[in-house]
Amino acid sequence: MDLYEYQARDMFERHDVPVLAGIIADTPEAAQAAAEKIGGLTVVKAQVKVGGRGKAGGVKVAPTPEDAKTAAEAILGLDIKGHVVRRVMVAQGAAIDTEFYFSVLLDRANRNYLALCSYEGGMEIEQLAEERPDALARVAIDPSHGIDLPKAKDIARLGGFPDELIDSVAPVLVSLYEVFASEDATLVEVNPLVLTESGEILALDGKVTLDENAGFRQPHHADLADSASADPLEEKAKAHDLNYVKLDGEVGVIGNGAGLVMSTLDVVAYAGENHGGVRPANFLDIGGGASADVMAAGLDVILGDPQVKSVFVNVFGGITACDAVANGIVKALEMIGDGATKPLVVRLDGNSVEKGREILAAANHPLVTLAETMDEGADKAAALAAK
Repeated sequence: MDLYEYQARDMFERHDVPVLAGIIADTPEAAQAAAEKIGGLTVVKAQVKVGGRGKAGGVKVAPTPEDAKTAAEAILGLDIKGHVVRRVMVAQGAAIDTEFYFSVLLDRANRNYLALCSYEGGMEIEQLAEERPDALARVAIDPSHGIDLPKAKDIARLGGFPDELIDSVAPVLVSLYEVFASEDATLVEVNPLVLTESGEILALDGKVTLDENAGFRQPHHADLADSASADPLEEKAKAHDLNYVKLDGEVGVIGNGAGLVMSTLDVVAYAGENHGGVRPANFLDIGGGASADVMAAGLDVILGDPQVKSVFVNVFGGITACDAVANGIVKALEMIGDGATKPLVVRLDGNSVEKGREILAAANHPLVTLAETMDEGADKAAALAAK
């Protein structure tokens, strides 16, 4: 789960990372009131989970509360890379002397943590890494030891910080790692981390990604979810503990197992090239137990997507045999009733596959078409969607 900047700022503050005052506002009037409360120079910043806000006009300096109101009027409702701004943060202004970069993230490839640090911040880190790779230190972090003060000083030194700043910046790096570790994050990034003209080190812009798999350890993270802007179909799937991601195509996909579903997406996309370019409409993994209730919940989610024109159910019977899956499909269609209006192509394979196919053939549901292979099923589903 990605956090908004204001959520990251609040999280930083709870872990003693030095930040400036920030107040969220949903209206221009609220932005003016926030600026009056903070006092002095403020910055009005669009709260969207995407980069490039400044270039898109989503960040404006406001010397007065009236300027903050005017800035909010211009920013609220702005479309930034497909994200409509519904909230701004009015942040205290800072007299910046120098900008730096720091992040710590989960390094999946090496099964480790990785710290990235540079004395040169304020620009896109990808651009810095490409144009001046030597300016960006990459330091492996042992999860069993983390980042203590000596390690933080080593990171800062490798990142190019001058000796006179290392003692000031190192404790901030320790606190940022504390956010990463204690909040079960997969990314904590500050760009820029700044030195002010008065000599303070401050985190001016934070990006945090939390590991939702650790939700059982972090119940307070549920309060950070942005249900208002979440896709309603993804929210419905989450309520049924289904692994669902909405895509932009026309063929709904249901499978059991992430690997099988991802393979199915590829096969559907390939088959769709022969049928007007139709594409998969979603990723939906119902897991190992394809019961009637689980299947009904999955079909309910997919059939609720107006873009879906057909559904491809691709199940390999393992722990749950194909006859149980077939019974689940039949009962699911009975449970959905008139809500089932789109054709389903079903491909079963694995344990008790013949029994499963017999059950579906006997049910003879008008919307169900059987397929022997995954390629055949994907082609039939794509053809139905194209019609």
